[in-house]
Amino acid sequence: MLKIAWSPKYAHPLPFGHRFPMEKYDLLPEQLLYEGTITRENLFEPEALEAKWILNTHHTGYVDKLTSLNLSKSEIRKTGFPLSQSLVDREIHIMHGSVQACLFALEYGIAMNIAGGTHHAFSNRGEGFCLLNDIAISANYLIQNGLASKILAVDLDVHQGNGTAEIFQDVSAVFTFSMHGASNYPLQKEKSDLDVGLPDKVGDEFYISTLKSHLAPLLDQVEPDFIIYQCGVDVLATDKLGRLGLSINGCKERDRIVLNAAFRHEIPIMCCMGGGYSEKIGHIVEAHANTYRLAQEIFF
Repeated sequence: MLKIAWSPKYAHPLPFGHRFPMEKYDLLPEQLLYEGTITRENLFEPEALEAKWILNTHHTGYVDKLTSLNLSKSEIRKTGFPLSQSLVDREIHIMHGSVQACLFALEYGIAMNIAGGTHHAFSNRGEGFCLLNDIAISANYLIQNGLASKILAVDLDVHQGNGTAEIFQDVSAVFTFSMHGASNYPLQKEKSDLDVGLPDKVGDEFYISTLKSHLAPLLDQVEPDFIIYQCGVDVLATDKLGRLGLSINGCKERDRIVLNAAFRHEIPIMCCMGGGYSEKIGHIVEAHANTYRLAQEIFF
């Protein structure tokens, strides 16, 4: 059964009208339920992740300042969010959603978090709409509990997974692969184990051929026993922050390649949603929904 983390907390932590499109976190499960791709049984509501698993990845000083709402104005500005207790609570629930989804993936082959993909959070700070890094926290949870020994983080959001790269820069058990817009945020890139920077405006054909040429050799090289997939849909041509040129079908084919690879190699995979900033919310929801449709098609 496809298990999916979702909580009412995901969509309602910010003042109305904030530019970050929180509404997708309500609209996506509604669409999937309406069309019959999932039922209520597929959804699970995460709790607050135990603090020790956050501190296993993030510096104590940063976590203390974050949870006590004592970040400086500069630190808050870098996150892109107005800091509040509800926002911090949301982030901690997202972390548990991804960790629990990893455990479900070990059982069912795949599981997903409707939020997550917070790859700009560093070990000691937040950036770019990310306060804590669910990719890193989940990977460290699996390793620390002996549930995985080699994890491949596949980050196909349009923005480099700079926080994830920093956290795992000296960790051999996690291989970080980021394929992103070369000239997009962040201006100062970190060094992933493999970075593939794409020029502006690339379309479906170039993107898909580039992904295929890198993913298959990586699976042979890394030999992962778990994959964490950041599948942001800000690669779309319609995305306000993306600068790439993928169609919705091209984005779907991207997901098909990754999910098929995990299925064929019998590697458990946890998918977290990442970014999406198209002017029309329907484009965001449709592109994200395709990932869930493919999960059902391929794995179940």
